Amino acid sequence: MIVLGIDPGYALMGWGVVESTGNRMKLIAYGCLETKAGTPMQHRLRSLQLGVRNLLEIYKPDEVAFEELFFGRNTTTALMVGAARGAAIIEAVAYTENLYEYTPMQIKQAITGNGRADKPAMQQMVKLLLRMDHIPKPDDAADAIACAITHCQAGPARVQFRMK
Repeated sequence: MIVLGIDPGYALMGWGVVESTGNRMKLIAYGCLETKAGTPMQHRLRSLQLGVRNLLEIYKPDEVAFEELFFGRNTTTALMVGAARGAAIIEAVAYTENLYEYTPMQIKQAITGNGRADKPAMQQMVKLLLRMDHIPKPDDAADAIACAITHCQAGPARVQFRMK
């Protein structure tokens, strides 16, 4: 199974592609879709949508896993990130109905065993789980890889994380 993990963002949208065979996982590729500050929002969203389309065409994932949004205070940022997430979802659902979502706490729990783990602990575990030489950068890409790993590890229980 090939999974595309996405960490939504409008300036940087992290992505990671992980292949899972039984209990073994292999990192295929990762990176970020980037939009420039000052560009009109509709153009940023279109750029992200086309970027996700390109990833789907290149890596042909079987399933797509999204990190759910969590924002405490900044509603303006939340709305913009939500719009970016929507653009990615629209493109992903045109490709497949196999869309899933995980909360940050679920991802941290799956990767480290601690739902309140900090970013360095998460990044170190991503590196170890995928036998990487270095911690993936930027953070948005590492988060997307962690989301893909979480989905791979969910096994048959992943049906409960299907987007509704």
